[in-house]
Amino acid sequence: MSEPMLRVQGLKKYFGRRDRPVRAVDDVSFDIAPGEVLGLVGESGSGKTTVLACLAGSVEPTAGTAEFWTREGSRVDVLRLAEPARRRLLRSDWGVVHQNPRDGLRMSVSAGANVGERLMAVGVRHYGRIRQAALDWLATVEIDADRVDDLPATFSGGMQQRLQIARNLVTRPRLILMDEPTGGLDVSVQARLLDLLRGLVAELGLAAIVVTHDLAVVRLLAHRLLVMRRGEVVESGLTDQVLDDPHHAYTQLLVSSVLHP
Repeated sequence: MSEPMLRVQGLKKYFGRRDRPVRAVDDVSFDIAPGEVLGLVGESGSGKTTVLACLAGSVEPTAGTAEFWTREGSRVDVLRLAEPARRRLLRSDWGVVHQNPRDGLRMSVSAGANVGERLMAVGVRHYGRIRQAALDWLATVEIDADRVDDLPATFSGGMQQRLQIARNLVTRPRLILMDEPTGGLDVSVQARLLDLLRGLVAELGLAAIVVTHDLAVVRLLAHRLLVMRRGEVVESGLTDQVLDDPHHAYTQLLVSSVLHP
């Protein structure tokens, strides 16, 4: 497919007074091809999470478009979808993995129900099929089958994050938005989760946008990289090229802070 799966153009989000706006996101544009992983990096306040929030619909953008190629072959501007259509998109073609897995899980229902609910939302009604799909996906994300009826609150943070991933991927979405997917986890847990994510992205041919401050995460997961500072993209390119030979002074500072903290 020569056309991008997602094309974001002129995305802006300003907060505050009209005469003195805070430019959280200022004229950000990028494309994502099917199966491509795009990393957004920058320090806190750079605007990377706001970009994701605008795409996911939790923040209303000030300006811009985000055209998505649907399964049916039509293009829709996801920034201007009616709320019912946006919810359908987020249940089927898109998934959102939050930094805090509690934000992406139903904590009052079992692990199996968390996975099964998303299937029911796209029209699956056969209980046996839903149950088996939940068991299959729990196994895929390395959660024991005997935990299928346990509440997420009884899981560790790493297990909750893996459950959130299973909940999102059970409907085979084409694009995943990930906000600091390994944030707050122990280093050993982060490594296992990153290996899992890398394998699933490759196996399922997922496109993804990964927002993180951790350059090791984008080095492992992302094909291309956008570096953001004060709401703007200051550098972009293939991940290894940007990290190994950064041109912008801010990117050089980011890379240097990792190598020489």
